[in-house]
Amino acid sequence: MKIIALVLLILLLWLQYKIWLQDGGIPEVLQLQQEVEDVKIEVKQLQDRNLSLDAEVKDLKKGLDAIEERARSEMGMIKEGEVYYQVIEPKVNESTADTK
Repeated sequence: MKIIALVLLILLLWLQYKIWLQDGGIPEVLQLQQEVEDVKIEVKQLQDRNLSLDAEVKDLKKGLDAIEERARSEMGMIKEGEVYYQVIEPKVNESTADTK
């Protein structure tokens, strides 16, 4: 009877070792779960980005307003007859700012 109990105890300890410390054990499962969560977050961000880009493409295909806005913001273009004003803020000198 003692031999059977000893064999069962050794078997239990061996199984516990495999579960907690070897490859495929609980630490690896936890790490893989974290990686899955990270990938899910990245996929969600990419899906949101794709939706945004898809909406922008549809807007560019439909109307001229989006094309005009892009030309104004990215290329600095203006319409014929418009006047472009550029406001340049004066630089604040540290020595003059301290005296005020």
